[in-house]
Amino acid sequence: MSEIGFYHLTRTPMEAALPKLLGRVLAQNGRAVVRLTDPERLESLDASLWLCPDPDWLPHGSARNGDAELQPIWLTTEEEAPNGARFLFLVDGAGSSRLAEFERVFDLFDGQDEAAVQAARRRWAAAKAEGHGLTYWQQGERGWERKA
Repeated sequence: MSEIGFYHLTRTPMEAALPKLLGRVLAQNGRAVVRLTDPERLESLDASLWLCPDPDWLPHGSARNGDAELQPIWLTTEEEAPNGARFLFLVDGAGSSRLAEFERVFDLFDGQDEAAVQAARRRWAAAKAEGHGLTYWQQGERGWERKA
């Protein structure tokens, strides 16, 4: 089973929070897949990752512009991990039927969007029923605070 962390965004948008989490994975020589639901949103995230200031280097690619074997971060709308990732990031309500294939899963959701919060609660219940280890993190004044 996987360790799944639910990350409740209350202070910054996903584009600001995700790079720091990805940077931590890269600092450990890890590989990640970021799964989104919308191809246009994937293109927008691709551009913002190249421009983010912290960390200032997040090497990544997607089917449109990368070679999965060479990319430590892979952006996709598909159920895939062609770069051999052990870390899965689910954003914008993306889900996965392959959670158990990853060492760690990060489920980021927008706390300002009640529908996104309700959907995250449903994903939590489903992951719990499957026997995954769950943690709940919420943004606080000093960063991420573990709440459960």
